[in-house]
Amino acid sequence: MSKTPIPAAIRRLVEERAGYRCELCLVPIDITFFPHEVDHIIAEKHQGKTEPENLALVCWRCNRHKGSDLGSFDPVTRRFCFLFNPRTQIWSEHFTLQNHEIIGTTPEGRTTASLLQLNTNQRKTERQRFMPSPET
Repeated sequence: MSKTPIPAAIRRLVEERAGYRCELCLVPIDITFFPHEVDHIIAEKHQGKTEPENLALVCWRCNRHKGSDLGSFDPVTRRFCFLFNPRTQIWSEHFTLQNHEIIGTTPEGRTTASLLQLNTNQRKTERQRFMPSPET
């Protein structure tokens, strides 16, 4: 949870830039029970600043799983890896969506998908029910 309040103008900028979707799992802002949150990519406790270049729009599930983490261990290589950063990286270069499952295609993608638990049955069902299939 952010210590520094996010000004309304910055929140609007972050929402618009994200296309009103979670920048990690892609769930649209208008289908979730809990509102999406503006997250510090680098948490304030790690000296992350409250400025647009360090903020991302994320759903509450992704934000709870990420917490203040900067990285974790790649489930394939077992080596430490930083998490996907939506300000400096392109989603489609690190993930693919297959049958409503988000597949990490790089160490950052795999680490992020694993840590954020992007493919639990509940999350896949949510994507299946409310998001058009990219395969069609």
